[in-house]
Amino acid sequence: MIQYPSQDGTQINAYLSRPAAAGRYPGVVVIMEAFGLIDHIQDVARRFAEQGYIAVAPDMYTREGSPDPSNMDSVFKTMLSVPDTQAVADLEGAITYIKRLPDSHGKVGAIGFCSGGRYTLILGCKSTNLDAAVDSAGGFIMQDQHTPQRPVSPIDMIPTLSCPLLGLFGEEDPNPSPAQAARLQNPEMVDGGVAMTPMGRAGQAYRNVIENHLRPAHEIDQMIEIGELTSQAPLLRIPGRLGRSGRQHRYLLAHRVDA
Repeated sequence: MIQYPSQDGTQINAYLSRPAAAGRYPGVVVIMEAFGLIDHIQDVARRFAEQGYIAVAPDMYTREGSPDPSNMDSVFKTMLSVPDTQAVADLEGAITYIKRLPDSHGKVGAIGFCSGGRYTLILGCKSTNLDAAVDSAGGFIMQDQHTPQRPVSPIDMIPTLSCPLLGLFGEEDPNPSPAQAARLQNPEMVDGGVAMTPMGRAGQAYRNVIENHLRPAHEIDQMIEIGELTSQAPLLRIPGRLGRSGRQHRYLLAHRVDA
C-alpha cells in the first residue's frame, strides 16, 4: 500500500502494482466498485501490472472509512457520501502520481467498475490529463435527484469528454438501462469519442466484475474492425490471461495508452 496527495493535499491510501521488469510503462488508475478497495480490486491491479501497466487503485473511502461489504445499507451510505468533486480530485492525484514515477512513460488511462465506472465517466469529462477511459457498468449516470455530493448527472457532462471512452454495459442492467447507456453515443452529445458494447444478458448482480467485463478474444477481434468509432485512436487489444477460471481474455482500452 502507498499514499499519494490528492489535489486538496489529503494523503490518499492506494494499492500500487508495477511490472516486474525494468522499463518505462503506461499507467492505469483502477477505480474500485462500491464495496471499497477489496482484495478483488487489488487483484485486478496486479493483473494489469502483469500485462505491463503501472496500476494504482485508490481507496476512494480514505476519508470516510471503508463500509462493511456484507451490509448494503453501509455500502450505499458510504458511497453516496463521497462528493464527486472530491473523487475527481483524488483521481487526478493518482494520475499525477503515476506520471511522476521514474518508470512511467507519461500516458495514463482509467478503468472503473460499478460506482467506479461512474467516476471514470466523470473523470474523462473533467480531467485533461487522462488518455483513455473505460466505464464498466457505471451506475447512476442519470439521476432522478441531485444532492450536494452529486449535483450533476454524469450523462450531462458528456459534451466535455476529453478522451476516448469505452463503455461496457449489461443488456439486463437497469442502472444504467440500455436506453440510458445508449445516450452516451448520441452524436449530438459527443463528437465520436465513445465506443460502446453491450454485455449480452449480463446484469449488474455480480461481484466478479472482471469475469463479466473482460471480452473473449473473438469478440475483441470483431470490435477492432470498428475501431474508427473513437475520435483519436483505434481500439487496442491487450493480450493476456486476465480472466478467472483459466479463460483467455483480451482487454480493451480506447486509446493508445501503451504506445
